[in-house]
Amino acid sequence: MSYCGLVAGEHGVMNEIIPVTICTMATERSDYALTGVVLVVVLLVTTLTTNAVESRSVQIYGVSSVAWCALIALGIQWLAWIPASLLQTERFYDLLGGVTYLALVVFSLWAGSQNHGVSTREVVISLLVVVWTIRLSGFLFLRIHNSGKDGRFDHLKPSAIRFLVPWTLQAMWVFLTMIVVIVINSQAVDSAPMNIFDAIGVSLWVAGFAIEVIADAQKSRFKTEPDNRGKWIDEGLWSLSRHPNYLGEIVLWTGIAVMGTGSLEGTELAAWISPVFVYLLLTKVSGVPILDKRGNEKWGDDPEYQKYVDKTPMLVPRLRFNR
Repeated sequence: MSYCGLVAGEHGVMNEIIPVTICTMATERSDYALTGVVLVVVLLVTTLTTNAVESRSVQIYGVSSVAWCALIALGIQWLAWIPASLLQTERFYDLLGGVTYLALVVFSLWAGSQNHGVSTREVVISLLVVVWTIRLSGFLFLRIHNSGKDGRFDHLKPSAIRFLVPWTLQAMWVFLTMIVVIVINSQAVDSAPMNIFDAIGVSLWVAGFAIEVIADAQKSRFKTEPDNRGKWIDEGLWSLSRHPNYLGEIVLWTGIAVMGTGSLEGTELAAWISPVFVYLLLTKVSGVPILDKRGNEKWGDDPEYQKYVDKTPMLVPRLRFNR
């Protein structure tokens, strides 16, 4: 998932001034430009999405509940960035991503309840997000806690300005990923009755969640075997797909979007950006490209690895028919 996790307190409490000094010295002029571009893009995408889907959203102090959710996501991540940059740690990055998901679920449900009772669809779709959030954020947090660091942040942590980038992107990630849930929960009108699309959506979510959980469990078990040290996993679901955990995540968020079919209308349908965003993020930006690059750096000269890459699809397993 996720897509970006850390080594908290590696300098110790007595030396916490050291990270501040290092951050200042490590920041270059180009860092300000890059971070500025990221901030502008995130705010622009978030604003455009909010404007597209907030037409029937409950107003809180004159601001739509959808907009409040965007502000809450950015607020949590930016507040967390402050101590994280001072300590140069990403240890709580994934955990704070989970907290943000839960905060938006609770707030959007509360906002919608100001105009009407909480519907069955809202309860079900919110519970699905809660279950996924607790499972994945807990899994990622424990993985980083046990390993001590996440290599993706090594070149970001020394600069507070650079380190702001992943925290800002995580806010957008959370907001766009669960935008369907936010829109459904915060609507000022009564929710439409559940229909066949809800059943299809829940089925897709269950299938995707199962794939993701099984894939993560298989990889974790594989890594605990001493004989597998320094090897790539090519067994279980990983023999059918090079990234089955990402496949599961894409499928489950598609299920969430399908559940929204009965409640979304007009420009609210722009909320379908959610599964598209998840797919593009995992396959084009932070997931597959990074892992494939690492794999090539480690095993690119190994003919068996090249054979595995050539015969194993990136995501969707090939259908095999016996003649």
